[in-house]
Amino acid sequence: MRIGVDTGGTFTDFVFEGDGRLNLFKVPSTPSDPSLAIQQGLARVCAETGVRLDQVEVVHGTTVGTNALLQRRGARIALVTTRGFEDVLVIGRQARPELYNLNAVKPPPLVSDELRLGIGERVVASGEVIEPLDDDDLRKLVQKLQHLRVEAVAISLLFSFLHPEHEERIASALAELGVPLSISSRILPEYREYERTSTVVINAYLQPLMGQYLNRLAGAERKLNLRVMQSSGGSISADVAAAEPVRTILSGPSGGVVGALRAAQSAGFQNVITFDMGGTSTDVALCDSGAIRTTNEATVAGLPVAVSVMDIHTVGAGGGSIARVDEGGSLRVGPESAGADPGPACYGRSLLPTVTDAHVVLGHFGGAGLLGGEFELDEKRAHQAMAKLAADLGRVSGKRCSVTAAA
Repeated sequence: MRIGVDTGGTFTDFVFEGDGRLNLFKVPSTPSDPSLAIQQGLARVCAETGVRLDQVEVVHGTTVGTNALLQRRGARIALVTTRGFEDVLVIGRQARPELYNLNAVKPPPLVSDELRLGIGERVVASGEVIEPLDDDDLRKLVQKLQHLRVEAVAISLLFSFLHPEHEERIASALAELGVPLSISSRILPEYREYERTSTVVINAYLQPLMGQYLNRLAGAERKLNLRVMQSSGGSISADVAAAEPVRTILSGPSGGVVGALRAAQSAGFQNVITFDMGGTSTDVALCDSGAIRTTNEATVAGLPVAVSVMDIHTVGAGGGSIARVDEGGSLRVGPESAGADPGPACYGRSLLPTVTDAHVVLGHFGGAGLLGGEFELDEKRAHQAMAKLAADLGRVSGKRCSVTAAA
């Protein structure tokens, strides 16, 4: 049996085949540890079908890497690069993120100044070695990293894709540290040092977190046959995803595009715009002539990612997006989301007015609740949250605003 699992900000979705038909259900996500919701759902599938976990294949769309990058809660990492090029992440490119903003602020690099380390070696654009790797430098590097207590190391030397031997020797020497290594000549053997270094650093930044997460999910005995959606479509093994998590930063949204295009083609459409709305965000992608567009020039959280990803545009607007009145008196919705915890007001744990609460107040659920009636909605609480928003709108405009009008 194959089970599809997609972790979202509010719910975790499950799809599996049983008795010759597709079965779908949702469970509330567990943001503190997404694997808990997945284990709960898998246990339900096994109970309903009588199959064991070692008899199923799980294909998983995950947002663990994406969220860690957006929230800057990855690992403490070091960057090893050619001496003199330690600051390539800070220098970046000349292009400004906001052309006419004289005070534009670039996101800080994922590796702090003291953890960007140069080593004596030099390969030029022809692939010729003009400065061999310094063995004495290498010994000192290992000793220094032992004292710095990093959780992962990114290795990105100049023109290493033409002459990877120096990176391989460094990786062999650093193996004794016992931490994950990201090596640019393996992950992205291409020119453009800034984009290559950024991609490898992101990979190292996510490696410990993704490795721990997938290990928890697969279990200590590795009974679960687990595959992970990658950003360009298709799936990779859990081991590859743990070693190269940079390939999964659009894991969840990519599954939506693949599924939407398949459904559209079944209905005779080759040119479609996919629209995938969740609790936290909405993802949009263009598929023309039956093909999914991919790019090697994506930017996530203000950082370039040069591996192949689907060309997906994301906006911070979903069912859990919180409504508020801004300083100018205008109604704003998102990008902040109530997520799964505490969730919209109608979930019974907050008084945050969200898009979902607006639908409850307007009667769009018809008292049916969510999850096929399993998840009861607190309509009274939704009205309270919307009444507060209506009061804020009325105070700014000087006119009375009804709860329905606010919704």
